[in-house]
Amino acid sequence: MNIPQTGLSKQEILAALQAFKGRDMDWKSGKVFCYVYDPGEDPAEVTKEAYLAFLSENGLDPTVFPSLLKLETDVVRAIVNLLRGDANAVGHLTSGGTESIMLAVKAARDKARVEQPHIAQPEMILPKTAHAAFHKAAHYLSVKPVIVDIDPVTFKVRAEDMEKAITENTILLVASAPNYSQGVIDPIAEIGAIAQKHNLLFHVDGCVGGIHLSFMRKLGYQIPDFDFTVSGVTSISADMHKYGYAAKGCSVIMYRSKDIRKYQIFACTDTTGYTLVNPTVLSSKSGGPFAGAWAILNFLGEEGYQRIVQTVQEATRKIIAGVNAIPELRVLGQPAMCMFSFASDSLNVYQLADEMGKRGWYIQGQFSTPLTPRNLHISITYGSAPNADALLQDLRECVEIVKAKEPIDSDSIKAMINMALQSPDPEAAFGQLAASAGLSGTELPTEMAFINEVMDALPDAVCNTFLINYFNDLYA
Repeated sequence: MNIPQTGLSKQEILAALQAFKGRDMDWKSGKVFCYVYDPGEDPAEVTKEAYLAFLSENGLDPTVFPSLLKLETDVVRAIVNLLRGDANAVGHLTSGGTESIMLAVKAARDKARVEQPHIAQPEMILPKTAHAAFHKAAHYLSVKPVIVDIDPVTFKVRAEDMEKAITENTILLVASAPNYSQGVIDPIAEIGAIAQKHNLLFHVDGCVGGIHLSFMRKLGYQIPDFDFTVSGVTSISADMHKYGYAAKGCSVIMYRSKDIRKYQIFACTDTTGYTLVNPTVLSSKSGGPFAGAWAILNFLGEEGYQRIVQTVQEATRKIIAGVNAIPELRVLGQPAMCMFSFASDSLNVYQLADEMGKRGWYIQGQFSTPLTPRNLHISITYGSAPNADALLQDLRECVEIVKAKEPIDSDSIKAMINMALQSPDPEAAFGQLAASAGLSGTELPTEMAFINEVMDALPDAVCNTFLINYFNDLYA
């Protein structure tokens, strides 16, 4: 694309943008079980109008736009209260869970630099199920990730294994409420006690579930303590744009006190320009997400959120029971909320996902590890809850289709991978492998089963390089 010599009309621009969506999944159909969290038409419309009303206001400087300071403070205080923090707990709005996690790791690193300057290589301890955003933070911030295995039956990390991983370089413990992959809650109270015993910071990743779980608790569901009521918890992340049903991108990073939060803030008067003070990673940022989050909280209220959560949990109960009733499938672990994954001992689940995709469903493939089988992930939202019966019907039919299909030859794939690994030019060899898997050029693949089979068989480090090279070619 080149910038047009003469600008297009509004109608031409909007028509072109709509045409670009031609291959997008239709999330409004309620058949996309990840990425989009639909609260329904009326709440979405209120959020959209609030967002647009503050689209151009800039969160860089609260002295210029005190309205954004008010919106941010209100939203943060509401979520702190929901997660049972006291008057000392503080926080900020961020662009999403990744930024919230990045800031929690930065705060831990910078606190250690001041209070434990002898630590040359800081470490944070992560369960194997911790979100990839922690690995990204480790990569960006030069903090070593120490990975702890999980229980292969419950998919939770064992608190005693977390404690065994602590060294003199440990600055942060991490656990999930719940983890994304299987939707189970780590033993937060036990890990909190360990954090206190060793005088360590402890971050709970509640990005995807912190808000939903809190309303489940209010409805009487038995939810283990995972929030600020656990005295060892020093920071929590919770995404408004997930089960808070706000517009993207909006997350909340919270700390038990200002004494910790201050280490996430950056200030600079070292240049000839204006004084820069950034509580979060971004400098300029639209006020739209602030206003959208404030609007949805006030529009839904406690009653609206509880109604949504009750509806979603009923659909979840039905879908989990329905999946387990299919002989070839089994739900992994005991999910705490409306997120879970399921595996098969007899079918290729990646082929199953492709067959469901042909019927308009998007279900997310997850790779195997030594402790977890390959599986498919489902996140149920208010927008997808009404489709529980239709999902199960198509799932039953697609299982029968996959049973009759020619299976993917995984042995041949492994042989090709071994040849590529031994090649004198592995990058070229993996380029050929990528092309055979349908990952080449700027065209997106239409089916993923063979591609997922290849990536599942690759060592993690090789697969990461494989994906980096593909995305390097995919984007302009």
